[in-house]
Amino acid sequence: MQSTPNIEQFIPDSLTKLAYQGFQESKKAFGFLHKQVSDRLTHAVIPEQKSKSQPLSPEVLKKLQTKLKKLEEKDWQDAQRGVYPSSLLFDNPWSDFFRYYPEVWLDLLNIWERVQQKDYQKFDAAIDKSGYPDYYLQNFHYQTDGYLSDMSANLYDLQVEILFNGAADAMRRRILAPLKQGLETFTHLAPQQLKVLDVACGTGRTLRMIRGALPKVSLFGTDLSPAYLRKANQLLSEIPAELPQLLQANAEELPYLDNYFHGLSSVFLFHELPATARQQVINEAFRVLQPGGIFVICDSMQAIDSPDFQTMMNNFPAIFHEPYYRNYTTDNLEERLSAAGFTNIQVENHFVSKYWTAYKPAV
Repeated sequence: MQSTPNIEQFIPDSLTKLAYQGFQESKKAFGFLHKQVSDRLTHAVIPEQKSKSQPLSPEVLKKLQTKLKKLEEKDWQDAQRGVYPSSLLFDNPWSDFFRYYPEVWLDLLNIWERVQQKDYQKFDAAIDKSGYPDYYLQNFHYQTDGYLSDMSANLYDLQVEILFNGAADAMRRRILAPLKQGLETFTHLAPQQLKVLDVACGTGRTLRMIRGALPKVSLFGTDLSPAYLRKANQLLSEIPAELPQLLQANAEELPYLDNYFHGLSSVFLFHELPATARQQVINEAFRVLQPGGIFVICDSMQAIDSPDFQTMMNNFPAIFHEPYYRNYTTDNLEERLSAAGFTNIQVENHFVSKYWTAYKPAV
């Protein structure tokens, strides 16, 4: 049976790259405009909020722009060399954007109320808060109902894209090349036998990216939030492939056997954990990985990596409710990974994100 030709084969690379650059520029412009308007409104309603952060110098802004350009070029190059299909560069939740973007603005009223009242642990009375660790019951980013409502899950990806000026997915995709390379340890297995877990999978955006790069592996995802898992199931069911197996679980106590997975990923989790929880999550990752398995972490940059961006790192927990971020920026995750037993630890930085790749020693 003759296979259906891929339309990407008939589009010159130069046109695809131009389209990608235009797509990214439009997201940057949109994110910048949104933040400009929302900040002005917030400062008009809560004038003292403006004094909580410091402006970035022109030199720092220029460095940020340079780093963002490098991230986009790396994103394009990885698609060109086949780490993932170039169609993934244009993957965007358009239906969610048109449906939920107005709610982003409406929710600003609730955010202002929480900021003024300094109430950062506020949840609807109908939400069952039992069984969650205390550190999780926060209105991270001032989100309404934290991570425990469907509205929060519906708005999250939009809010993160705006926060990073359209670079969130490009940062997520930086885990794909090391993850794919690390799984080459298990070439004696059929792709369907490889098991990959995304820890704290949220709405499933990272799992969606992994599916694009690894279309045949068995995917798993865990998250503490049932609302976010419902959203992940909705997002991932759009892909004509085997659905990942999603479970509600605390990353400190993963409900899997020892040596079960070949690869693990975790994206934007560790800065929202207290220090002891970070170590326990890493310990659990080591436990459930098979010998020779790979663990890839993506999170925020740290103070040691980008001293020029210290003002921005100081601004982040001041502008958003991120109670564990300051400690995270000075935490040594390489030491934590080593303490758990991981070896061959490698570190990279892209734009405002940082990546750790670590291996469980082969037997």
